Amino acid sequence: MRHLLTQFWSSTVDGLTVGAIYGLIALGYTLVYGVLKLINFAHSEIFMIGTFAALFTLHALDVTHQQTGVTLIGVLLLVVLASMAASSSAAVILERLAYRPLRRRGASRLAALISAIGASFFLQELFAERYGRDIRTFPRVMPNTTLFSIGDGVVTSEKALVFVSALAMMVILDLFVTRTRLGRGIRATAQDPETAVLMGVNIDRVVRVTFLLGGAMAGVAAALFSVRLKSTQYNVGFILGVKAFTAAVLGGIGNLRGALLGGLVIGLAENYGASVWGSQWKDVISFVFLVLVLMFRPTGLLGESLSRSKA
Repeated sequence: MRHLLTQFWSSTVDGLTVGAIYGLIALGYTLVYGVLKLINFAHSEIFMIGTFAALFTLHALDVTHQQTGVTLIGVLLLVVLASMAASSSAAVILERLAYRPLRRRGASRLAALISAIGASFFLQELFAERYGRDIRTFPRVMPNTTLFSIGDGVVTSEKALVFVSALAMMVILDLFVTRTRLGRGIRATAQDPETAVLMGVNIDRVVRVTFLLGGAMAGVAAALFSVRLKSTQYNVGFILGVKAFTAAVLGGIGNLRGALLGGLVIGLAENYGASVWGSQWKDVISFVFLVLVLMFRPTGLLGESLSRSKA
């Protein structure tokens, strides 16, 4: 406990930073579950694909050192857009090949779950075979300057970029779902698919857009992860995916704002726990959180599903 008191602010800053990434990935889980009542366990590999897209974009741009000014902004935008495009495209293809045939045949949720797990392992091994199993590193894109400090917590430009970008994407997604016609279609499908069809909602289109949006959020998370952690691997999404799923459940599965809240809570909890028990307990803390939430509050902190979100 003494270590937590002395490292409280640094643990808070680091926890909010990594929690923002968890929250962005969790948005994909909660979107798909809200519409299909399906846990897309291949979503972690959608994130992984985004990290490789970020790496290949930096190679294509021949970025080998830190950038500044307008050049830095351009590089960051291209990396984010490339990651979003790769992850959202992969998510749409995954839905078309792995889930839609089962949905049209009226297959059980168990069959869809097995398909998701199979797709996850397939994508992992595909990238492992193509790009190897070693860790691939990124160049430092931006100078990690100190912006300000809170106690012993240092807020750097990289940490601020991750946190602010995550909040911005959450706001954009929330506005899309609550204010646009497609967003209303998503909520209608989540609430009652049969009635939504009678009202003229194209279910296949809604599902496709849902996977695309979830993939885009994972792509943003992948780009931010790449800029902050500067490494990727064929299985980089596995542990992150489990923590993001925990965040989605903690916030209230199917609740967009809850997904980001859950991510921040998990990020803070594991960093506070690491200060007390050591960094080797970080993953254990996340899994304990998942068990406790499922035992005592299975509806999550906010407990409101996508189908009941305000219009």
